[in-house]
Amino acid sequence: MDNTIRIIPDSLQERTRLRHLIVEFAAGERLSPPLSIPTLERLADGFIAQNRIDGRLRDWIMVELHNCAWRETFSSIPPERRLLLLPKCLSDSARCTASIDDLGLLCNRCGRCNILNLQEYADKSGMLSLVAEGFTQVIELIRNNVVDAVIGVSCLDSLEKAFPLLIDNAVPGIAVSLNRDGCHDTDVDADYVKELMGSSGPAAAPLLRYDTIFDEVKSWFTPENIASMFTSGTDLSTKAALDWICSDGKRWRPFLLTAVYSALTGNSVFPETVRMAAVAVECFHKASLVHDDIQDHDSERYGRPTVNALYGDELAINIGDLLLGEGYRLLARTGIPEVLQAVADAHILLCRGQGTELEWKEGTPVTMEEVTGIFRNKTVPAFEVALKLGLICAGGDEATAAILHDFSESLGIAYQINDDLDDSMDPSVPSALSAMRHSHPGMSEEEIRESLSLQSRSYRDKALEAVERSGSPELKRLLFQITGKILK
Repeated sequence: MDNTIRIIPDSLQERTRLRHLIVEFAAGERLSPPLSIPTLERLADGFIAQNRIDGRLRDWIMVELHNCAWRETFSSIPPERRLLLLPKCLSDSARCTASIDDLGLLCNRCGRCNILNLQEYADKSGMLSLVAEGFTQVIELIRNNVVDAVIGVSCLDSLEKAFPLLIDNAVPGIAVSLNRDGCHDTDVDADYVKELMGSSGPAAAPLLRYDTIFDEVKSWFTPENIASMFTSGTDLSTKAALDWICSDGKRWRPFLLTAVYSALTGNSVFPETVRMAAVAVECFHKASLVHDDIQDHDSERYGRPTVNALYGDELAINIGDLLLGEGYRLLARTGIPEVLQAVADAHILLCRGQGTELEWKEGTPVTMEEVTGIFRNKTVPAFEVALKLGLICAGGDEATAAILHDFSESLGIAYQINDDLDDSMDPSVPSALSAMRHSHPGMSEEEIRESLSLQSRSYRDKALEAVERSGSPELKRLLFQITGKILK
């Protein structure tokens, strides 16, 4: 959605006519959710051109296209797992006596506005309902496993703010725009909202809950569990390696592997091969951190001393190498030869990227192309190898592997640009900031940061474009959520 003037069709008859046309158009496009904002913009522009419609209706049309994409999924979700979200501005401001608490409006059900009408219909349907502003509370209800889907009624301005939140979290959501903007005494096509609430279809498998998967993956990294998977030993290197892999960490890589496996198979119970591959990926990650800290002369990570600070560089190198050995041993135990090849390829790329970074001398000019090349070799393989191993464990195909490659490349570059913008970067390390400062000496710091932010958003859009090629709705949901979480 952009900043151009937005309008809404000015009569129920016209809104109904356009909704029918949009449904026909969406059927021809064979939409599969979730859809990114650039894709919705492209589709809306195509619909406008095809039907010679006022371009100021673009945002309203985007909302209706979004609804078409999610309608089938939404219809498969039981009513008791749905939520109707209504805005407080639907109330009769002159006569409303309802009070407001932290959750929203406590309707007295006086019948003076459409709120009672819609809430009673939701009650009969078995749906939950809430009168509040914004979708943030809805996301929390979904994360807390209270509901799985939402029908949200709001003005276009509020929907513009809510859309990134819905898309980042891949929420099965239907949005209905109010018929006019304003903060009080608004109205909505109530019969259309009821029609959407009454949508039903064949029950589908429950949507996977990736927060639950994430929690389970983190639980695998207890000292007892990891000790049972590692080779036994009483030497200092073994003890230090065990302590390091069980120490703090986000566990992103083992989660990505496990979540991709789950998305492609529908399984939320994980075989030993998946668990071993997931732990192996974390072994490689933690080994790379040990070696990074030695090369960068860092003495603290995760708020605790680094391995080299505790044991010295020589023993730290050995501990990192031991973790690499454990990782490859675990992969060999899976009995899936392809995982060894995938990790070896990623390992080589990462070392090349790290080598290029180490070869760079402080003060030497660096171009954005060179920095992006480092990102492709050093950051991208770390994302891709985890996703690819999940695909291999699930018995995935080459077409999906190509999608994951393109997704990982764009996501990894976007992530690293954001990381460079957030960090007070070590001047001895080539970064996106240092490249822009060198190539655009006339730009202010604010202009440089804005330019990099735009580049990051462009790569984010490319990542989501790659995802939309997938024929797996559950994999798309996962990768949209991953993009939202990693890039925030």
